[in-house]
Amino acid sequence: MESASQDINLNSPNKGLLADTMTDVPVDTAASARTSVPEGLTLAEEEELRSELAKVEEEIGTLRQVLAAKERHCGELKRKLGLTPLDGLKQNLSKSWHDVQVSNAYVKTSEKLGEWNDRVTQSDFYKKTQETLSQAGQKTSAALSNVGSVLSRKFGDMRNSATFKSFEDRVGTIKSRVVGSRENSTDSLHSPSGAGDKPPQDNTPF
Repeated sequence: MESASQDINLNSPNKGLLADTMTDVPVDTAASARTSVPEGLTLAEEEELRSELAKVEEEIGTLRQVLAAKERHCGELKRKLGLTPLDGLKQNLSKSWHDVQVSNAYVKTSEKLGEWNDRVTQSDFYKKTQETLSQAGQKTSAALSNVGSVLSRKFGDMRNSATFKSFEDRVGTIKSRVVGSRENSTDSLHSPSGAGDKPPQDNTPF
């Protein structure tokens, strides 16, 4: 019964229909793998861009390998020179600060600050404030000088007064008495002692 069914299929008038249909459809593997073409690009332009992309990616890989080799060589040179990572950090910071100083933004900012400083110092408000402070300083100096002169004059007047002279006289008198008492005590200590201070004894026999 199985062989009979096979004979029927082989002898069927539609036996070549499926085979002919599959044979007539071409199979394009490249087209099936390719994504849809972006809008605005032709197939040739897409192929050219893909080829250029592959070259750029290959160059990037090569440059990464070269950069890694250069970094290793740089590390070896630093190790031989005795340079530490801290030295490299200082050098990088110094270079970064130099780059900042020569950058357009830093230069423009410095120029802008200079312009603002000139505007402030040349403004009427700044000049009036400076003049006011200068006058205040001069007045303060004059006031202090006047105070010093007044104190000196007052002290001179006080020394010339009768009360101060009487006080000086009393101090001089007390000083003279103290000095005189000291001199008397010194003389008494240095005078000879013994028989000269006592009356002579009478040794005449009765």
